[in-house]
Amino acid sequence: MKKLIQVFKDNKSSIIQFIKFGIVGLSNTFIAYIVYAFLVFINLHYFIANIISFTVSVTNSFYWNKKYVFKDENKKIKDIIISYIKVYISYSFTGILLGNVLLYVFIDLLHISKYIAPLLGLIISVPLNFLLNKKWAFKQSKKNKEENII
Repeated sequence: MKKLIQVFKDNKSSIIQFIKFGIVGLSNTFIAYIVYAFLVFINLHYFIANIISFTVSVTNSFYWNKKYVFKDENKKIKDIIISYIKVYISYSFTGILLGNVLLYVFIDLLHISKYIAPLLGLIISVPLNFLLNKKWAFKQSKKNKEENII
């Protein structure tokens, strides 16, 4: 029991970050759906609507993850653009590529309902996306960490 308590204490900040990441993700899902539904409603092709809603969602996610989840204080425009590109790539990987592969496996190979399969995919893609954001997209170099401390 002592070891379990110590593991929680050691990982408390990461657990809190993960919960915040989930909150941002839920709001993103809602925003992406509203944008998508609106664009389809005004007769934009669903493929274009999906691309636009995905981009809006990633941009929203980037902003809130930078400010609220990972508290990235870096204000250099070059670093912000690089982080944004990394976030876009990680979401493209987990949201589009990995998501479609998982849907194929769950629906076509395992015969899981097409309404349940995307929810199962989240079990894999959300933690992976969190790690990609934490360890890659918002990872600060030692130099940037030192500059932010000073």
